[in-house]
Amino acid sequence: MSEDVKKQEQSEEELPAKLLQFPCDFPLKIVGIKADDYKDKIVEVIKKYDPDYNPAEANLKESAKGNYLSLGVVVRATSQDQLDDLYKALVDHEYTKFVL
Repeated sequence: MSEDVKKQEQSEEELPAKLLQFPCDFPLKIVGIKADDYKDKIVEVIKKYDPDYNPAEANLKESAKGNYLSLGVVVRATSQDQLDDLYKALVDHEYTKFVL
């Protein structure tokens, strides 16, 4: 066996197992500005990537000082690409401060 093949096999063995198995339920917390339509606008983005998402399951909370809102959601992830695209869309939204 050549040295290159041995290195390839060794590096593949050292890779961690995939962290997510798709499809799966994936929790997100989206923190953004305080706006009357905050939940509706964020859910609109989520539904583009998870059309079956139920907005009634979203958990909306106001920050301690009342300056921000956070929306806890659990989306149905079907692929890493879907999650990446959803995350980017949420981060790019004008109401969003950050996404966890």
